[in-house]
Amino acid sequence: MYKTLQIISGFIVLLLAAGTATADEKKRIEKEADLPRFTYAVQGKLDTVVRDDKAFAELTGLIRRDTESLLAHYDIADKSAERGRLAMLMMLDFLNDRHEAALQTAERIRALEEKPADKLLSGLRLRAMVAAARNHGPVNSPAYLAEVGKRIRTELDTLPYDAIANDVKQYKASAELMGEGRMFGYLHEVLQPTVDKAGSLSSDLAPAIINIRYSLKTALPLKQTLVATYAGYLDAHKIEKADIWAVREVALPKDGLYQPVNVAVWDGGVDSSLFKSQLVKDAKGNPAYIAYDLQSRPTKGELFPIPAALRDKLPEMKAQTKGFSDLRSNIDSPEASAVKALISGLSADAYKQTIEQIGLAGNYEHGTHVAGIALAGNPWARLVNGRLSYGYTVRPDPCPSLGLAKRGAAAHQAYVEFFKRHKVRVVNMSWGGTVKAVEGELELCGIGKTTEARKALAREYFEIEKRALSKAFQSAPEILFITAAGNSNQDSSFAEAIPSSIALPNLLTVGAVDKAGDEASFTSYGPTVKVHANGYQVESYLPGGDRVAMSGTWRTRARTDAGV
Repeated sequence: MYKTLQIISGFIVLLLAAGTATADEKKRIEKEADLPRFTYAVQGKLDTVVRDDKAFAELTGLIRRDTESLLAHYDIADKSAERGRLAMLMMLDFLNDRHEAALQTAERIRALEEKPADKLLSGLRLRAMVAAARNHGPVNSPAYLAEVGKRIRTELDTLPYDAIANDVKQYKASAELMGEGRMFGYLHEVLQPTVDKAGSLSSDLAPAIINIRYSLKTALPLKQTLVATYAGYLDAHKIEKADIWAVREVALPKDGLYQPVNVAVWDGGVDSSLFKSQLVKDAKGNPAYIAYDLQSRPTKGELFPIPAALRDKLPEMKAQTKGFSDLRSNIDSPEASAVKALISGLSADAYKQTIEQIGLAGNYEHGTHVAGIALAGNPWARLVNGRLSYGYTVRPDPCPSLGLAKRGAAAHQAYVEFFKRHKVRVVNMSWGGTVKAVEGELELCGIGKTTEARKALAREYFEIEKRALSKAFQSAPEILFITAAGNSNQDSSFAEAIPSSIALPNLLTVGAVDKAGDEASFTSYGPTVKVHANGYQVESYLPGGDRVAMSGTWRTRARTDAGV
């Protein structure tokens, strides 16, 4: 039974931090980790906070106050960080029937968009909802739902298909996967344990409450309308985007005046049986690999391990990977249908097991997929496997610690020394992390009594690994390290993402474009991103030899799912 909701705001801290700034002079924030933090103490169940009007209003009233003050007092270098905070205000305005205010905020967000498709589509659904509420209220009545679909389609038809096609496919897939159980599963399995342990949520986690209520009130009732609208638009525009990569493909002959070059895939592990003729061997004639586990300790095995209880499910897990890929490409397949049924019908109780199994499959498959791309068309490339371990649980396991950071630092150098011994010339790294991610893990683990304590710990642990990673790269000037920009659609330097924000002569950061050369909606960017490559629905191998298309530039070492 819900009793009371108590909230402690960091508003006074914010005002003190802004003390030297005048009304006309905002304090500049150059790094994500320097943004002010706030703490919201919560008693009771988060289900109640989401569903109960009074409890939701009490919490979000203070979130709004802190967010508005932050935007008023600080000049944030990264537009995506500003957009995220404005989006919270926009959602709250619509939920509170402040439709004009929501539209005004949506236009502020649109002005901050940096990619062509984002600017074209920004605020699309909100504009349709506001217009439908004016003409056919109440919200979520049959007339309202029909009007929203009509207005979205009308606006889509005015936009250039080539520019927005990928995004509309993603909108359709997201709508198809929407389900209440997934939202409440995230509440129960990720946020509620944090509240139970600490009695509070930070300003990094609390916005999920807004996202979930907004989805429950506005998106979920529109699910069938959105799916039908996006499907109708895509069916009317079955036009393949031009492929700029086909003419750029080069396949080297197997014979000729070429010398083999050793290439390392520093990732989640590689199924070497798929590349038998292109392997660097150790002294015993076995495929050369180095592996560290989740505790950053040396381990065995070329591939990320699948627990014994799940090995029989590997075919199902790989089919789910294909299903997600088909959804993203707007392909109607049995695998896509199965994934839609699984995720949209997911119960809150099944959330943890299902999401972790999906994450585990991705970790198991990712390195092999990358290796297939790296070796394609080059019979002279020779593979070295640097297997690291990604987290896949909905809550961090293991939790950050000084010992883990120090072992991670030692492991970075050990990988590079291994590559040097095997005369590797090029290393691919499709992974990364940020200092804020470490801080978030600390909160989920209940480590650090205050936001400032977690901030200090996160910085300490992060810098240990960042310094070690930079030193390891510098110790091998003969190796070209190629790293992914990231998948968060933000400035990787503002986020202090590693490796992608590190600037060194032998480190190249790569962003993602699609087959037509248009920047992918998810790809991160920034001053260290010097080149772009095809990172949208690229086909390659999974362990065992299946071929599936995947998108992205990196994987993070800790996985969470906001459930919305």
